[in-house]
Amino acid sequence: MKKISSAIMALAMFTIMSVPAQAQGLKGLGKKIKKAAQETVNDAAGTKNVGKSASSASIGGLKSTIGAGKSFYVNGTTGSARGDGSKASPLKDIQKAIDMASDGDVVRISEGNYLGTLERGWIEIKNKYVSLEGGWNGDFSERNPLKYVTRMQPGIANKSTIGSFILNVEATSDKNRSIVIDGIFFDLGLAMEYMPAVDDPRNGWPEGCETGRIKPVATPPNPTIRLIGGKVAGNLTIRNCMFLNASFNGIIMSNMGGNWEICNNVFVSNLYAACEITGGLNQNTSAHQSKVNFHNNTVLFTWPTTKEMESMGYGYRFRNGADHDVHHNIFGCNNFGALDAGWDDSNLPAANRKILSAHDNMFFMNKGDLVMAGSSGGSWLYVPAKRFDEVEKLTKYENNIEMPSDCKLKDLIDPSYLKGYATLEVISTESYDPNSAANTVREAFGLNKQGISTTRVTMFGNRYNFDKAMQLFGAVEGYGAQLPQN
Repeated sequence: MKKISSAIMALAMFTIMSVPAQAQGLKGLGKKIKKAAQETVNDAAGTKNVGKSASSASIGGLKSTIGAGKSFYVNGTTGSARGDGSKASPLKDIQKAIDMASDGDVVRISEGNYLGTLERGWIEIKNKYVSLEGGWNGDFSERNPLKYVTRMQPGIANKSTIGSFILNVEATSDKNRSIVIDGIFFDLGLAMEYMPAVDDPRNGWPEGCETGRIKPVATPPNPTIRLIGGKVAGNLTIRNCMFLNASFNGIIMSNMGGNWEICNNVFVSNLYAACEITGGLNQNTSAHQSKVNFHNNTVLFTWPTTKEMESMGYGYRFRNGADHDVHHNIFGCNNFGALDAGWDDSNLPAANRKILSAHDNMFFMNKGDLVMAGSSGGSWLYVPAKRFDEVEKLTKYENNIEMPSDCKLKDLIDPSYLKGYATLEVISTESYDPNSAANTVREAFGLNKQGISTTRVTMFGNRYNFDKAMQLFGAVEGYGAQLPQN
């Protein structure tokens, strides 16, 4: 029997409790953080909201700043499939509103769970620049995404009709246009199948968690489903959203040229990666035209592809073809690494390679804060935040810190889930019986006999509770997802 227990898991609680010196450093960065936050909170048109700090915005009474065109209104309770989309006659279905809208229009959505046309479990923005804005109350007089929750949360009944995404966005015709996805909470946890929450070594259930480990993904019973997918040319903003329990990436998209901002979101318990943006243009002819500003996001518990923990499990991936600026985020408990810099553009001229920045972030309990490929086919390099200055790929790397011991965030994370992750073990066993029934048959047909390999885990991809994830907004001033804002 071979027992593997990751070093980061074994030292997990030490990481949380043994860095009081960082608390003073956190306070010392306060003014710098607030200034940077003011400079990075943009509206859909790219105009800076001067003086509004990402850490101080109120969640109540938010006003819309998106959509220069017509507004369509959706209310899943009082709306009608035959409505005209006005406040007085709202639509029932987001997809119907999208289909009626034109470039520059916005769909404003009241609280409720939206599952697409005939509750198929997905919606699509196709060949048009239409924005979605959730978090409205029933009569559209007040907007508060944490009070009037707009969610896309399909269940088991929808699983066979979802396809490969919950929201697909494809618009590539005009690099001067914008799309905003604001205040929608995506959760696939009720559509996936998990092992029972029972104390059995096969179930991967830490006591207190609401499910056991997720059942196999990409093969029955669970398909690979992304929460947001697609490709966009132009300006894309994804903000004030939540991405939970995806079986294949929270966000995975192609930037076809434009300035993208992904900010103020919560990502928890997603498989493969929380966020992965690839540049879709030819860098030999169109270098540095695809930019991603990933900031003030809380990214926790990203899981690998299988319970054997062999690959993936990244918070944010520095994929080829785009320039990435990653700052003021919280990355915690990402199973393989917080940041993935393993993809290299070494075949391109130096001037055409992607520009990578990772600065002013907070890290805790990641196997690696930055993961890089070893040279000459060697093993992966797991780089801690304090050594980012040694990574030549990073053009900006300052002020990354470990989470202070008195940080409020650790008290807001589901304690059972955190304890399960901190004590996670992967246990592999192998057995060989030459006289087993299977080997007797194989021998009769002249085939080689085989042994049996079994992997058991104490936790893997367990569902994270929706309401508990909502508590993560505004946990740490200046870092991670703040209270929803325009």
